[in-house]
Amino acid sequence: MKDMIVSGGENVFSAEVESVISTHPDVAAVAVIGIPSNQWGESVHAIIIPKPGTNPDEASIIAHCKAHIAGYKCPRSITLRSEPFPMSGAGKVLKRELRAPYWDGQSRSVH
Repeated sequence: MKDMIVSGGENVFSAEVESVISTHPDVAAVAVIGIPSNQWGESVHAIIIPKPGTNPDEASIIAHCKAHIAGYKCPRSITLRSEPFPMSGAGKVLKRELRAPYWDGQSRSVH
């Protein structure tokens, strides 16, 4: 359930956005999470590990998304990351660990 982001009353499934971003030629790995937004409740945020030797920019990633999915599903912000994602014993990305710094200090984990 937490892999669903509610942004402005619209449901955005992170797996759908991750699937689109992963087809970008400069992206090695991606995780999509919801981060706090005063305007929308939650905002779509992508954390990307670039392929070696590449440096994708936020504008090209967002343009790539807009060509494949609805605008409200596209990330509003992107973070590039060089270290691997935290993984569970089953090999799944631990998104709660990726979300934690953004929601720290919030009274609840959704706006």
